[in-house]
Amino acid sequence: MLAAYATLLVFVLVALLFAVVSLGASFLLRPRVPDSIKKSVYECGMEAVGTTEIKTNIRFYLFALLFVLFDVEVLFVYPWAVSAKVLGGIALLDMLIFMGILFLGLIFAWKKGALAWE
Repeated sequence: MLAAYATLLVFVLVALLFAVVSLGASFLLRPRVPDSIKKSVYECGMEAVGTTEIKTNIRFYLFALLFVLFDVEVLFVYPWAVSAKVLGGIALLDMLIFMGILFLGLIFAWKKGALAWE
């Protein structure tokens, strides 16, 4: 049992080492040519007009969060669907409860107007 954790520990250490070495090498090997043009803001070749502070409607964020919520739901449903025969009836009941809660959340968001795109 401990050997499985040792393998996982070695895997994590190799991943961390790879990340540190990659970032360190890119920092050490990059060209260092200081230039004022490099430090300026790039706006597709045009000068910026007006302020960069704009008010974004909260509906965009709410819509994105709902998308992520129901997208992550698929991550839970797919493995269950693949192994549904092995898991048995109690897993079916669990998944029906899970899907019911998500369905109630969808109905709640719909009633609140979170899915209305104007």
